[in-house]
Amino acid sequence: MNPTTWLTDLLGLVFPNLCSACGQPLVRNEEVICVSCNHRLPRTDFHFFEDNPVSRIFWGRVNLQAATSFLYFNKGGKVQHLIHQLKYKGNKEVGIYLGRLLGSDLKSGGLLKEVEVVIPVPLHPKKQHQRGYNQSQQIAIGIAGAMNIPYSFQNLIRNTFTESQTRKSRYSRWQNVSGKFTVLYPHKLEGMHVLLIDDVLTTGATLEACAQELAGVSGIKISVATLAYAQG
Repeated sequence: MNPTTWLTDLLGLVFPNLCSACGQPLVRNEEVICVSCNHRLPRTDFHFFEDNPVSRIFWGRVNLQAATSFLYFNKGGKVQHLIHQLKYKGNKEVGIYLGRLLGSDLKSGGLLKEVEVVIPVPLHPKKQHQRGYNQSQQIAIGIAGAMNIPYSFQNLIRNTFTESQTRKSRYSRWQNVSGKFTVLYPHKLEGMHVLLIDDVLTTGATLEACAQELAGVSGIKISVATLAYAQG
């Protein structure tokens, strides 16, 4: 046996890496999420359909090429646990890993396979400093890597620190974020098809505010994707 492989296996027995979804030890060649949990992820496949529950949220609000979410989000489910790991437990690898899965799905077919650059919903610098990172950037890294396209973190910025959107109504959420974003270098996005990324879609207020700001760029096309879709 290769000494390196033997040492890796020994360390895995003593200090096992755990599945971020179920907490069971990962075996060799598994990363972040075990094969069993991976196969059970509640995929939506919305990216194959122009008319889907996500795209309907934005009808009449902002002009999009396509809109999708990767997974269904249910309270108490594994997707909620994964999002919690990503946002509040410092587990950035969850975002990158799930982003890669989403990017692979988008690249394989459907309405979003021709996007040219990935842009995450930005956090205000104060919020990003508090958390240590922007969870949507981690998702964007995974998507961009899987689709072999660039990501942009320095163009769309949040210029005002806003309150948490949790427990706000749809209208209150929109008021909280409307006009709070700025495109710094619009010429770099002219004529491009951008993919706007966020973690969980609820009312769509934040994505709408970002898309409205991006819509001022000449010739731009905008699509939206989130890691999860909170039904109802």
